[in-house]
Amino acid sequence: MAHPLTRLFAHARKYRKDVLLASLFSVLNKLFDVLPEVLIGVAVDVVVSRKDSFLAQRGVVEPRDQLWFLALLTVLVWVFESLFEYLYALRWRNLAQDVQHDLRMDAYRHVQRLELGWFERRRTGNLMSVLSEDINQLERFLNGGANDLIQVLTSTVLVSGVFFVLAPEVAGLALIPVPFIIYGAFWFQRRLAAQYAGVREAAGTLNARLNNNLLGIATIKAYAAEDYEATRIEEASVAYRTANAAAIRWSSAITPVIRLAILAGFAVTLIYGGLMALDGEIGVGSYSVLVYLTQRLLWPMTRLADMSDLYQRAMASVDRVMTLLETPLGIGYRGQPLPAAGIEGSVTFQDVNFDYGDGPTLEHVSLLLPAGKTTAFVGGTGGGKSTLVKLLLRFYEPRSGQIELDGQALDAIDLADLRRAMGYVAQDSFLTDASVAENIAYGLRDVPHERIVQAAEAAEAHEFIQRLPQGYDTPVGERGQRLSGGQRQRIALARAIVRDPRILLLDEATSAVDNETEAAIQRSLKRLAVGRTSVIIAHRLSTVRHADVIHVVSGGRIVESGTHAELLARNGQYAALFRLQTGESVPAP
Repeated sequence: MAHPLTRLFAHARKYRKDVLLASLFSVLNKLFDVLPEVLIGVAVDVVVSRKDSFLAQRGVVEPRDQLWFLALLTVLVWVFESLFEYLYALRWRNLAQDVQHDLRMDAYRHVQRLELGWFERRRTGNLMSVLSEDINQLERFLNGGANDLIQVLTSTVLVSGVFFVLAPEVAGLALIPVPFIIYGAFWFQRRLAAQYAGVREAAGTLNARLNNNLLGIATIKAYAAEDYEATRIEEASVAYRTANAAAIRWSSAITPVIRLAILAGFAVTLIYGGLMALDGEIGVGSYSVLVYLTQRLLWPMTRLADMSDLYQRAMASVDRVMTLLETPLGIGYRGQPLPAAGIEGSVTFQDVNFDYGDGPTLEHVSLLLPAGKTTAFVGGTGGGKSTLVKLLLRFYEPRSGQIELDGQALDAIDLADLRRAMGYVAQDSFLTDASVAENIAYGLRDVPHERIVQAAEAAEAHEFIQRLPQGYDTPVGERGQRLSGGQRQRIALARAIVRDPRILLLDEATSAVDNETEAAIQRSLKRLAVGRTSVIIAHRLSTVRHADVIHVVSGGRIVESGTHAELLARNGQYAALFRLQTGESVPAP
């Protein structure tokens, strides 16, 4: 697999010009940053050599004029150094913000398009860690680490060039530690790569447990399991700390090793260069330049530890983000457009088979859902009822067989158009952390308030909404926790109604509500179902008894079909469910 940085640049092609420009500013800033040391050496040369100085040989003869000339050069150098520092900081920081924003949005959009089965194999907390912390880690590297690496490289090249011009003999010895320093940094970096991959995984596990516990805080409290869950979080936190400790042991060793190499290079310049100056082989000014530049070259390399650490953390994070982005889509989105006006709503299942990987869920299901009629599915838990709806929404694809809408295969239809044609109300309806009105109009743009109110009235939700503190502008809280279960379900039904779908799908929409709410929802459905294709999944037979046709699903197969009266007369599984729920005897045929 390609290096994470290569994968990142391939993905973020539009920022290549910005990267090159930011890098150029970093190089120019370092160029002007090195020049003051050279000017100090020239100044020492002026004071010592006067009219025989380096500047005198180039036309500025008078020592006072030389000093004024140096002062002017110094001002210009500092101005340009400051200018390019501003420009590189501006470019790199803006680039960091732009890249992290685009990368997060690209990753999130891609995640939204992945099939539902992919999410069932992943932990939400781990995914949150990738979309948040991993992308933030890249931002931190682009904010400062990239510039530091470029400037260390630039310093090495510039100072080496000055050394070889002024004193080739000293340069060869003084620069000997540089390759060892760089090689050592990369040697440590390779060993840090595996360590930081483990750190990111441990962070994902910790986030997953925290996320799970915060969502289930009511259950934790109800079972007095606070100490138990605190222990589990502590285990994950200790694992994260242990993984970090292993990485810290390696990263902490870099700086001491680099310092020893720096000491060797500085000592060579100080002694050998000093002896050459005493013997008159180089000037005092040149010696001053060499001493200053040695420190300027080698000392910043002590930061290679921090740079390497930041770089490796960023690359571990980039690897995880790019792996997420490169996850192939299991269900295609592209297909033929589906004009809403032309949908009749007839659905056909043709010998459909499906499984979740642990045995058959649906086997050889063939049936017709007539356009404009209400079709219900009942049966025991795990029989495959909800799977039929999920296949119709293309949350999953059949293992074999085909599903058609108005004679057209579902996988040939544009997926967004297909889902827009359907209104879906699940047992545990998701409400976003927004107002009541925004939840009813969820996924739609510029919905008139009157239309929202009409949908709420149709769902028999208008009355309780008006009693809320801010009416339709009342925030519902995270996942709608400020509302009761029945209120959430009525808002979810209003959300389906406001879309005016040709096909209405209700998956256990009344199983977790009280009798009053169930009766309200049934009245709403009776009005809403007129002229629409309606599919109702239910355990409560009272919800489906008026359906045009009822299918009993058991073991992944359709075992009985008919109206409520016909199925009771058959005295089969449906009649047994009726007796179990109502306690009534089945009328004799």
